[in-house]
Amino acid sequence: MILRRAVYLSLGALSLALLTGCQKEDATEEASGARAADDRVRVAMLQPPRSGLNPLTDDAFKLSRWRTAETLIRLNDDGDPQPFLATEWEQLDERSWRFEIRDNVTFHDGTPLTASQVVRALTAATRAVPRPRILDGVNMTIEADGDNAVRVTTETPDPLVPNRLSSPQLAIMAAKAYGEDGRVNPIEAGTGPFVLKEINGTQSATLDRYDDYWGERAALAGIDADYVPDGTARAAALRTGTADVVEAVPVSQVALIDPERVHEVPMPRTNTLYLNTEHGVFSDPAMRAAAREALDRAALVRTVYEGRADEAKGLLGPALAWADGLRSSIEGRSEAAAPNGARITLGTFTDRAELPEVAVLLEQQLEAAGFDVQQEVRQYAHIESDMLAGQFDAFILSRATMLDSGDPVAYMYSDFACEGSFNIAQLCDPKVDAAISRAGDLPTGPERRQAIIDAEAAILSTDAAVPMLHERVIQGESLRVQDAVRDPRERELITEHTRLDGASR
Repeated sequence: MILRRAVYLSLGALSLALLTGCQKEDATEEASGARAADDRVRVAMLQPPRSGLNPLTDDAFKLSRWRTAETLIRLNDDGDPQPFLATEWEQLDERSWRFEIRDNVTFHDGTPLTASQVVRALTAATRAVPRPRILDGVNMTIEADGDNAVRVTTETPDPLVPNRLSSPQLAIMAAKAYGEDGRVNPIEAGTGPFVLKEINGTQSATLDRYDDYWGERAALAGIDADYVPDGTARAAALRTGTADVVEAVPVSQVALIDPERVHEVPMPRTNTLYLNTEHGVFSDPAMRAAAREALDRAALVRTVYEGRADEAKGLLGPALAWADGLRSSIEGRSEAAAPNGARITLGTFTDRAELPEVAVLLEQQLEAAGFDVQQEVRQYAHIESDMLAGQFDAFILSRATMLDSGDPVAYMYSDFACEGSFNIAQLCDPKVDAAISRAGDLPTGPERRQAIIDAEAAILSTDAAVPMLHERVIQGESLRVQDAVRDPRERELITEHTRLDGASR
């Protein structure tokens, strides 16, 4: 109960209202019955948009999960590229690729999908500031190759071009979406089975079925998405029937919910302690080693996650079945020094309900080792800029390791390369950069996988990041929801196949 106090004290008015409702279990069935003829799905999202649903930012993953924005390529369960808005492709030489564009596709504003539209969209991504993560370390140019194909050329050989083009941040939007100021407005600008009709700031978004979709017509009439950062409120929304589908149900709430409504999926997401290597206490490798040795992973999994997580052996977890079998011992780590009361600031955010609880227990472990810990916990939108600027000695982050390309190299470059755009640890190590670069240069297959594990070892040898545990996504679904996607990569949620019992097609 002590560990949960910080979470409960943070509840806002929405949480309290929903919690009151969750006292009445029969409200669930009443709410569902009242909407029996309603074929719109209500979704409670984990985080509000950070950039007005600009698809060149992390907000792109919301547009992807609502199936309103689409990419040239999509990935199958194994992470291999498959046709989407591009029907086929070929590698012309070591730096050039040609992609055929699907015929008879219209954007939500009625304009046709053409090669020139694809060129505009992808070029905008290459010029964005900041650039989409998937383009970290990649310079590419895009040009039309006739009316129905584009040629993508990279500055250096890149075997993962098709995988990169699957990133939701490289979705193809209508010309009207792209403003002269660099902003992208996704309203009525995608190609998916649902058209985004309304953005209500950080409160909600509304989507309707797009009847001229190039693929199968959506079963649902639309999606009503609310942003509910508080985890207890999201769980209450599921219990009371306020939401049909709920992202990221907190572990602490699972026992309060009908087991039939809870679905658990191991995912490529690692809860990691990032240590500031540039300045402060953890600029000393020996102090980073002391923090590493203070960590009790088993206690975190047992206490905070109630056993619904896996202890980390590395940055890459059991969702990548091949990773553990390729590992060997980490060499070159520093010996731990005595902290002797060294004062550190530990940061994290409230949007994932478990993280403040992890911070409480981790503070206890670090202080037992001799550190003096001060916590700073905020909503993610209010802490991200300070986190990236290196304002904390240590930061706890739940990080997807294959979010963009279906391959860990993009994550490793973004988080640990000298020029990485998400380098919380402020790490710049030539050996790490070389290892990541080597992995990135190899084609997919066994040799690349071994190089990825070698890069992981190089990163871990610096103690810039201490992986703690690998999460499992816990998704909540009303009993009337059919075919919502339980996606480990968090790219899909509601699709054209998702339906509600009693909903018409």
